[in-house]
Amino acid sequence: MSSEQTPTTAPAPAGPRPRRLTYAAGLAALEGLALLIGGVWMLVFGLMGEPDDRQQAVTGGVTLAALALLPLLAARGLLGRRGWSRGPAVITQLLALPVAYNLLQSDSVAIPAGIVLAVVAVTALVLLLNPETTRALGIRGPGNAEK
Repeated sequence: MSSEQTPTTAPAPAGPRPRRLTYAAGLAALEGLALLIGGVWMLVFGLMGEPDDRQQAVTGGVTLAALALLPLLAARGLLGRRGWSRGPAVITQLLALPVAYNLLQSDSVAIPAGIVLAVVAVTALVLLLNPETTRALGIRGPGNAEK
């Protein structure tokens, strides 16, 4: 046994938070808030309105509200420069891309929403995968675990 204790959490890297990281956190928070608002809207409409299927509307609303937690927690972690937060943020963006594609395939007013979602998802991915962001989060690549 070694007399040295390994810290359970890595200290945050020194220096100011890069703007790219702040912007990525902002985009993740924006997506989380949009999901939360959509979920609450569906839930309220399902309970108070006249939906085609009340159970489906309530289930959809609760699901969207629960899904909002992933990008909101990721945004908080990114602002706190926690390395674990990049994974959920990237997953959120990857899940947003097929949704944006489906919105773009519709013949309705959903097309502008699809364009906005696609731009936000691609922008957030670029910001999250940027080497400066990776360094700011203290993420080391393969083979650099000992450095």
